[in-house]
Amino acid sequence: MTRPERAAVLTDKTTAFSLTEQFVSSPRGARLARRLAVRCMAEWGYPPPSDASCTVALVVGELAANAVRHGRVPGRDFGLRLVLDAAEGLVRVEVADAVGEKRPPVAGPSPCPEGESGRGLLLVDALALRRGTVDRWPVGKTVWAEVAVSGSGDRPSSVPRTASPAGPAAGCPG
Repeated sequence: MTRPERAAVLTDKTTAFSLTEQFVSSPRGARLARRLAVRCMAEWGYPPPSDASCTVALVVGELAANAVRHGRVPGRDFGLRLVLDAAEGLVRVEVADAVGEKRPPVAGPSPCPEGESGRGLLLVDALALRRGTVDRWPVGKTVWAEVAVSGSGDRPSSVPRTASPAGPAAGCPG
């Protein structure tokens, strides 16, 4: 895992914080992405047990698991990007992989009740305001989802000026 890129962008209209990181395309990489998302949300003022943090963690976990399962190319990592737009009260989750021709369905039939998989995007659709897929240059795709984080009553009045996750993730289920 490389050192995450973190940035705070301040303008007269909005405050946005972002984190970008690459992970090995494996189940362990997907778990690490989820844990990093929880730490990042805590730095942005959303503690691990908050609804906002748990929702973002679940969305990251599902999209990362899909990238590992359906978008894995040997020797290629998957990318995670989180962007907090404090003015809009949104966190945009982006997960990029190296397989562009295999895209998640926009909406599809419900999975088989006895099936062991196929519910991840249903959860993302239930938790996110919107979701989509865009091409990634030079290869692959980015699956994104936007999660509302304002109005839940679990965010302090100000967003921290730094965005450097530290310490173990706690609060949300593992």
